[in-house]
Amino acid sequence: MSTVTSIGLWLEKWDRFGPERVALVSPAATGVVRWTYRDLFRRAQRRAAWLRDVHGVRPGDRVAWREGNRPEFFETLFACARLGAILVPINWRLAQPEIDWIVGHCAPRVVLEAANLAPLDDWSDPAVPCAEATADTPLMILYTSGTTGRPKGAVLTHGSITWNSVNTQLACDLRADDSTVTFTPLFHTGAVNVLSLPLLHRGGKVVLLPRFDGPEILRAIERERVTILFGVPTTFEMLRDDPGFGRADLGSVRFALCGGAPTPVGLIHQWAARGVVFRQGFGLTEVGPNCFSLPPEDAVRKAGTVGFPVMHCEARVVDAAGRDVPPGQTGELWLRGPHVCAGYWNDPTATAAALHEGGWWATGDLFQVDPDGYYKVVGRKKEMFISGGENVYPAEVEAAILQFPGVRECAVVGVPDSKWGEVGRAYVAPADVAPEALLDFLRQRIGRYKVPKAVVTLDALPRNALGKVLKHQLAELVTV
Repeated sequence: MSTVTSIGLWLEKWDRFGPERVALVSPAATGVVRWTYRDLFRRAQRRAAWLRDVHGVRPGDRVAWREGNRPEFFETLFACARLGAILVPINWRLAQPEIDWIVGHCAPRVVLEAANLAPLDDWSDPAVPCAEATADTPLMILYTSGTTGRPKGAVLTHGSITWNSVNTQLACDLRADDSTVTFTPLFHTGAVNVLSLPLLHRGGKVVLLPRFDGPEILRAIERERVTILFGVPTTFEMLRDDPGFGRADLGSVRFALCGGAPTPVGLIHQWAARGVVFRQGFGLTEVGPNCFSLPPEDAVRKAGTVGFPVMHCEARVVDAAGRDVPPGQTGELWLRGPHVCAGYWNDPTATAAALHEGGWWATGDLFQVDPDGYYKVVGRKKEMFISGGENVYPAEVEAAILQFPGVRECAVVGVPDSKWGEVGRAYVAPADVAPEALLDFLRQRIGRYKVPKAVVTLDALPRNALGKVLKHQLAELVTV
């Protein structure tokens, strides 16, 4: 088995190399909390001793986290790494039966929440030895959003998390003086693995907020001199629309990372006007999530693509038989590298369906590679529908819709049709978009068979905590 330095040693290393560097900043009732790397290491040691001695946590045990964005999350994560235990962040927005299912599925030794998350400030600093770990030792189980069917628990290991950090540091040229604002929920890979853990691996600073709050994010950027932003198009749009956006000091920001959904070109230009370069990327909970990177100089020229695979990531676009397709043709994206997860927790059938010979992970995402080698998201394999014998990829149609003036967000789904088998239905926001004008616009830009047969206008589209549209809920909102 391959070996890797346990993530439980990260803080111990920084306690020697940069103990007074600020690791975490978070608002609190008494003011802004600032933890140095020494503070975070000592707190993680205390939490590890508490989990071990009070709750009997041992290597391989699961520790569920059912709380919001609190700095104790990171002390708990590093405590689990120290013990060889597995942290399971639970989506607290789920209904109780859904939470009960996840808890039953992963069988945690303890579920941490406000009522039992004891403060440990009065504990002495215990000596908790770091458990040995290989690259295959599990550290986290992140349950997918469950947009269709039951969620699956992706098993992230010490190796996959470490290599995602390395890939991120190389792709983004992360420095020890870099910092970010994390406001997306910590039960999602975007909050944990896009920038937070890569920065804590690098010795950088994470400004943790309890939720999205436009004015507070802009204040944090100024106060903490934040250098890298991460979000989805919706959050960047909300920041752009904040009354303080135009006067906020964004001079410290080196660039913004955007993922989770196609980014409107107009949004890229609006942030560029404030001196912030957008870097679009792509990834998924099971692989990375930082798998592609678009160089800053291509941010506008190649808008709509996600760039190239990052350093320690291989990518293929294949047909149904697993053969590579030529440039310009659509196929399923397969990824391979040390950042791939170890499969799904207690789900060998789903693991076998995704993990192919040679270590290739079938993502279920449809991609194209252009003649210059840039990768482009076309859609989800399960979302593709056939209209009159032609394949229609919703992401391609959605990208065209987002070019129509006034459209803020959109989603396209296939619906039954007596003549064509299936046709597209577009859901767009805001509600004052003119459907006929939009359809005329699309007829000039994409094939007629791709143009939706109906447009439904809404005030906003339903999204999960990571900003992804919940397409299965759209039909419940309105009937055409």
